[in-house]
Amino acid sequence: MLYTVSRSPYQSNLSYLLALVTPKDDILFLQDGVTAVIKDSEIFNNLLSQSKNLFVLKDDLSARGLNEKISEIVTVIDYAGFVDLTVKHHQHFAW
Repeated sequence: MLYTVSRSPYQSNLSYLLALVTPKDDILFLQDGVTAVIKDSEIFNNLLSQSKNLFVLKDDLSARGLNEKISEIVTVIDYAGFVDLTVKHHQHFAW
């Protein structure tokens, strides 16, 4: 399943989302959700302990000036990569 997180982690409860994620799932952070993958943050460290398939939308990182603050563990993708993820996963859950 593809999970997309578009809201700030400070406005949503990611722990509920992480309880649903399996090793086969991917999580894509976009819009204000990109703040969840700022390296060395408590939220990011919690994400790493639960899931290894983390993606972030490049344009949303750039729009928020966060390009240099994202961990190298997170895969930065463009819109074509977003489409690839939606093709890979037949189910999608927007968070």
